[in-house]
Amino acid sequence: MLPTSRTLRLSLYTLLIVAGAALAATLAIRHAERQAQEEDAARANQQLALYANSLHTLIDRYRALPAVLALDPQLRSALAGSVDADEQAGLNLKLEKINGAAQSSTLELLDHTGLAVAASNWRLPSSYVGHNYGFRPYFSQTRTQGTGRFYAVGVTSGIPGYFLSSAVLGDHDEFLGAMVVKLEFPELEREWGQGNDTLLVSDARGIIFIANQPGWRYRALRPLSASDMAEIHSTRQYDKQALLPLTYLSLRSFDENSDLTRVEGPQGTADYLWESLPLTTEGWTLHLLRHPQVAFEDLRNAGLAAAGVWLALVFLLLFLNQRWRLAKMRQRSRAELEQLVEERTRDLRTAQDGLVQSAKLAALGQMSAALAHEINQPLTAQRMQLATLRLLLDHGRVDDAYKALKPVDEMLTRMASLTGHLKTFARKSPSGLRERLDLATVVDQSLQLLDARLRDEQVSLVLHLARPAWVRGDAIRLEQVLINLLRNALDAMHGKPCKRLEIRLEADEQLWRLSVSDNGGGIAEEHLGQVFDPFFTTKPVGDGLGLGLAVSFAIVHESGGRLSAENGDSGAVFSLTLPIDLEAHI
Repeated sequence: MLPTSRTLRLSLYTLLIVAGAALAATLAIRHAERQAQEEDAARANQQLALYANSLHTLIDRYRALPAVLALDPQLRSALAGSVDADEQAGLNLKLEKINGAAQSSTLELLDHTGLAVAASNWRLPSSYVGHNYGFRPYFSQTRTQGTGRFYAVGVTSGIPGYFLSSAVLGDHDEFLGAMVVKLEFPELEREWGQGNDTLLVSDARGIIFIANQPGWRYRALRPLSASDMAEIHSTRQYDKQALLPLTYLSLRSFDENSDLTRVEGPQGTADYLWESLPLTTEGWTLHLLRHPQVAFEDLRNAGLAAAGVWLALVFLLLFLNQRWRLAKMRQRSRAELEQLVEERTRDLRTAQDGLVQSAKLAALGQMSAALAHEINQPLTAQRMQLATLRLLLDHGRVDDAYKALKPVDEMLTRMASLTGHLKTFARKSPSGLRERLDLATVVDQSLQLLDARLRDEQVSLVLHLARPAWVRGDAIRLEQVLINLLRNALDAMHGKPCKRLEIRLEADEQLWRLSVSDNGGGIAEEHLGQVFDPFFTTKPVGDGLGLGLAVSFAIVHESGGRLSAENGDSGAVFSLTLPIDLEAHI
């Protein structure tokens, strides 16, 4: 079975996440390694300063020795004239004792030509006595500058050392010769060799002449020019040494004198943290080479931590993406639901308008019968008045005819008012109409439409109306509500010997409260919570659909008011509350 696109996409995402975790771990390991190397390099640099201090201390201990010996009268006197064998023996013994006391390597006295006339090693086969060292740079420096210094391999002893010299002057400051002390560093090299670090000292040409590890001495850190080689040959500085080049490559630089370097050394190719420190006083450079020491556990922990952070970030992004997608789905669902609710609300509003109009027409049909009865009697009376009017006109009694027209005119006006209000009540009002109106006037118009029934049923009407009672709403719809309440009250009092209908309109804080109460016996307690439910009715089958109060409740709620029902002392009480229109008080 071929894998689906969803499976391929999931596999790709998984591969990307794993690759990202591996990359994050690799970068973290490299960073941790570099950080560890930088810290190790900083520690190595501090250690290098300690090594440099020990070298400076050793050299400074003997720096003044040749200058002090150059003031010795016996040495000055010997160089001022010719030295015989006895005098030379005495000088040798003296230098031998001083060298033993000072713990220097060798002391030698040179005349003005560079010939060694006396030396502390006169007893050894490698004695300097009788050898001329005028070719050495330290002698020429002493002749011209008064002092000299030079590191070189001994041409007589073959032992390398650092030569410090000072001029021996006569009474008139003439140059008589040079007092020379030679320092060898075997103890220093042995002390440095006790650690794991490789310590090197190179001269100004980059030639290593001190090393605490075998095989590193007399290696050149950079190519030597022909002039360099000629000078080295003439001074015999590194006598009979091959001066092989040291091959190395900087892998990473931490600062000007700190690198991670790959070196092809005597023990093979290896990577070192290479720290360098210039020794400006001597013109040398001290080097420390240390194998990088990075704990595997630290690198592993850094990689695991980076991978963990990457995975946490990925899962967080996936979580946020899922939340975003769910939010988009909810938003889309909400929009679809709102659109559906809007459509259903529009349909319900249309249905409600239809129910309102149907209820209105139903009420209109019942009122029409009463009005027909109401109008029938005035029409009969008008026929009789018109017959009387003809007789008066036939007998020329014009004044009496005019008087007979007045009752006819009043009856026609009343019938026009009744039919006009009935026509207004029958028309369909626009939905959502909110006009300023007087609620007391709505009561008057509703009572006018029901006037015939009230008189026929001999209802005792009690009115307590505060005028004006300004509210916002649709006068026709509110009139329908009130007519529904009045008709229900009249229906409830059917068969009662004494019918009493009370209508009150009064202010209640920020509301107008309109209540309609009757003495019809009230509503059963179990039905109070259902009177405003659609299609609920306590009337006999065929006398109503149970929509009047439901429609009335919706109309009042749409107008921003509230319609409630309760039982009074002798019957039901329906209360309608609407906010007072404050603009009427401005």
